[in-house]
Amino acid sequence: MQFCPWYPLGDAANRAPVGEGVLQVRLAGRLLDYPTGMSAMVHYEHAADVRASAMWLGQRFAGLGLLCRHLEVGEGEQVDFGAIHAKVLDEFVRRFGRPPAFPQ
Repeated sequence: MQFCPWYPLGDAANRAPVGEGVLQVRLAGRLLDYPTGMSAMVHYEHAADVRASAMWLGQRFAGLGLLCRHLEVGEGEQVDFGAIHAKVLDEFVRRFGRPPAFPQ
């Protein structure tokens, strides 16, 4: 299991899977200041429906130039999406000093 390549968040209707999963969202082409470094990452989510969540985020934050990627899972592979989300979020917080956030 791994994250797919980044794609424009506006393409989520055609690219994001229906169903439970983990998604990440980042800015394209710029970084944000975090307490202990800079990152383009603005959102991690454990979603009940990755496509629906990504589409909502795309509408809510249209115009920010956001990219998205989701966890790809092999057929029949058992995944604890909550644990994966907690792990990537914890790693981000340890590295950058707080959770990712959309720019104001």
